[in-house]
Amino acid sequence: MSQNTDKNLSRRAALSLGTAALAASTLPAFATPEASLKDLAAAKGLRFGTAIGMKMYADPKVRDLVIRECNIIVPENELKMYVTHNENPKDYNFKPADELLAFAETNHIAMRGHNLFWARDEFTPQWLKDYKFSGKAEAEKLLRDYIAKVADHYGDRLTSWDVVNETIDPKTGEVRENAFSRVLGMDTMRIAFEATREHLPKTQLAYNDYMSWEAGNELHRKGVLKLLHWFRDNKVPIDALGVQSHIGNGFDLLGGQVNQWKDFLDEVVSLDLDLLITEFDVDDQTIPTGDIEQRDAIVATVGRVYLDQMLSYKQTKDVLFWGMPDQYNWLQGFTPRADKLPLRPTPFDAEFKPKPLYDAIAAAFKTAPQR
Repeated sequence: MSQNTDKNLSRRAALSLGTAALAASTLPAFATPEASLKDLAAAKGLRFGTAIGMKMYADPKVRDLVIRECNIIVPENELKMYVTHNENPKDYNFKPADELLAFAETNHIAMRGHNLFWARDEFTPQWLKDYKFSGKAEAEKLLRDYIAKVADHYGDRLTSWDVVNETIDPKTGEVRENAFSRVLGMDTMRIAFEATREHLPKTQLAYNDYMSWEAGNELHRKGVLKLLHWFRDNKVPIDALGVQSHIGNGFDLLGGQVNQWKDFLDEVVSLDLDLLITEFDVDDQTIPTGDIEQRDAIVATVGRVYLDQMLSYKQTKDVLFWGMPDQYNWLQGFTPRADKLPLRPTPFDAEFKPKPLYDAIAAAFKTAPQR
């Protein structure tokens, strides 16, 4: 085995972790801490939180959970263009996001913005996909006007923004074509970041994507690094990389390439960028056993290894799940298990009780270096 593979959470090493977790006698004695996750995170200069959509928000138990455990939230879909600007070039809808922000501010919780430009046609309003631009000037004006409208509406009330989301095609490693790029090319992203910085000079600006650490993500990671270097070479005002962290989604949950992931993160931070865990969950779709205790142990083990590596970088400032408890996580409908059992990808079960993953997160926060 090569030295490079030895340093990785190789398939063999990962399987040994999973096998150990499967044995009930070897499970760690999880003891839920008295402190909340937000307090444990804050003690190290971190923030812990979750995505929350209107369906979740309608559940008072979710609101109570967020107040107790989180010091940052992000709207699940409520700030995407297909919500805020879906009908036509003139009308805007900020009502859902405004309601979430009011909740956050009332409870002294920070809120991120997600996202100003989702660079994929399938998530673009139909009117924009059908729009016939007269040329580059009109396309740039429409993009700048949209960003100005949203940015000015919220101002400094949001702590950071995912300015561009998922522009790298994981199959090719290249920038996707979309409604704006077909007219503006790569300038689409420069314009988006410049327009956001113009209206939000003090807000953290991020590029957000789902390249992951498992085998099979190599081309995606390479494409993201190429894009980040392009940002720096072209003096694009960017502050952070949003690392979505949907662990195991579409890939082998036990296939984390620890050493290659370190190389990736090292290169990101060498560009003077912060790291944000923006959409964390641990997909247990492919764990063969239906035994809840065993599945939870594997999820906690992999989650802890991943968090320990991410938090070893002082540039990592936020850890947000993409919806919790389990029944409100997007994976329930996106990657259902073959045995039809509910997925268990978040720190809380359907009864809002903490699971081993909760304790793994708490332990990772406790051992993380101070920011």
